Amino acid sequence: MKVIVTNDYEELSEKAFGIMADVVKANPSAVLGLATGTTPLGLYRRMIEDCRDKGTSYKGVKTVNLDEYAGLTAEDKQSYASFMRENLFSGLDIDLKNTYIENGVAADAEKECQRYNGLLDTLRQDIQLLGLGSNGHIAFNEPGTPFEAGVHVVKLAESTINDNSRLFERREDVPVSAYTMGPKNIMNAKKILILASGANKAQAVYGAVKGEITESLPASILQLHPDCTLIADKEAAALL
Repeated sequence: MKVIVTNDYEELSEKAFGIMADVVKANPSAVLGLATGTTPLGLYRRMIEDCRDKGTSYKGVKTVNLDEYAGLTAEDKQSYASFMRENLFSGLDIDLKNTYIENGVAADAEKECQRYNGLLDTLRQDIQLLGLGSNGHIAFNEPGTPFEAGVHVVKLAESTINDNSRLFERREDVPVSAYTMGPKNIMNAKKILILASGANKAQAVYGAVKGEITESLPASILQLHPDCTLIADKEAAALL
């Protein structure tokens, strides 16, 4: 695993953009695995500015998102589908038909997992973007998730609900379960880019980089990937 330590969040976002932009410019029909949450927002702003100001095109790009809350429609303002439209896709020249995410209100959860697993088999990520949870989760793979798991529905840990509650008016509004890519889907990506910012991520960063490879810290599996880069600001990297 390659580790890049930056002075602050803005430098982290700039370094992440450089890696993402290289993938898109090298392959205009790349498959981008994308993530939600606050950490990627600086990267997404730079992608939009690059498309607008320098003409980098996303017309041929396809995207696959890591996860979606169970029980929320794609139109719900708190859904990850809405997050992606608002914070990235609306500023790019991407065709929304080429953007894929799990259906949070699928009638049959097992069939939806099978559908998304099949999609990922045909759309292997050229790069998969990840955030890092304070408990070491990647996507919504909470501690204890089998490394061989594919797309599945997960009950969210209390720490994850607490982390995500800042994005909701009330904590009780945070969904308690979600669809997520499994570690197997993530590890299938050709390249992985994981971002971590803030002191509350320091223990998880240490475990991901130098800890035992264990299902109790899902991000630790990334040590086994042949092309994984972790970018952390100084606070998140404090224990390395």
